[in-house]
Amino acid sequence: MANVISLFNQAGGTGKTTLAMNLGYSLTQQGHKVLLLDMDPQSSLTVFMGLQPHELEETIAQSILDRAPLPVLSDIHQMDLVPSNLTLSAADVRLATAIAKETRLKKALSPIEQNYDFVLIDCPPTLGVLSILSLVASTHVLIPLQTQYKSFVGLDLLLGTVSELQQEGVAPDLKIAGVIPNLHDRTAQSKEILEAVTEQFSGVAPVFPAIPRAIAFADASMQHLPLGLYDPKHPALAVLTTISQSLESL
Repeated sequence: MANVISLFNQAGGTGKTTLAMNLGYSLTQQGHKVLLLDMDPQSSLTVFMGLQPHELEETIAQSILDRAPLPVLSDIHQMDLVPSNLTLSAADVRLATAIAKETRLKKALSPIEQNYDFVLIDCPPTLGVLSILSLVASTHVLIPLQTQYKSFVGLDLLLGTVSELQQEGVAPDLKIAGVIPNLHDRTAQSKEILEAVTEQFSGVAPVFPAIPRAIAFADASMQHLPLGLYDPKHPALAVLTTISQSLESL
C-alpha cells in the first residue's frame, strides 16, 4: 500500500504546495510511482502543474461531495494528479450534516491506492473539514515550516490537532513523518528557529535538512515545472533528494 502523506500546516506561506510538487518529482527520480492530490480550493498545486482549474469539469470536489471516482490525470511531469478548483470550497456546507464525512477522502483513495508508492496531499492552510479529511486519509503527516517565529508558535496547535485525531480514534494510526524547515535564509532569527524546532522535535519526529529560500522555486512554478526540470543543477535539489530518500524508510 502507498504511503499517503499530508503536507499540512494551518499557517499560510510555508511553501507546502511548491514542496509537494518538488518532493513528488524527486520521488519519481528514485523510481517511485507518485500521485499528487490537491485538497485546497485555491488550487495552487493544480495551477503549478499547468492546468486551468476553472476549465476542469471533474475534480476532487466531485469525489468528496458526490462520491464519484477520483479523476486522475496521468503522467504530468512523471506524476499523476487529482486536481481541484473552487467547487471544493462548498465542502464545509455540503458535508456539515453528512454521516462519517471524515472518511470521504479515505474511501475515495482506497480503490487506487495500491497503484502508487506515495500519495502526497496538498492540504489547505486551515484547520477545517478539508484538512481533517486529508489527515484521516493519510498514513503520515509532513509539516512544512517556514523558519520564522510566527510559524514556530503555531506548531503546538498543529501537534495538538494530530494528537486529538489519534486519541479520538478518528486517525489512530496517523504518524508524523517529520518537519521540513522551508524557505530558510541566513538571518539570525531563522537560525534560532531552526535550532528551536530541532530541539522541540527531538525524540518525536525527524527534522529534515532545511530547504533554502530560492527564487528559482517560484520561477519554476511560474513555468509549471518542478525545479528538477527547470534547473537540473540547482543546489536545492540535493536537499530534496535527501528528504525523499528518507521518506523511503517510512
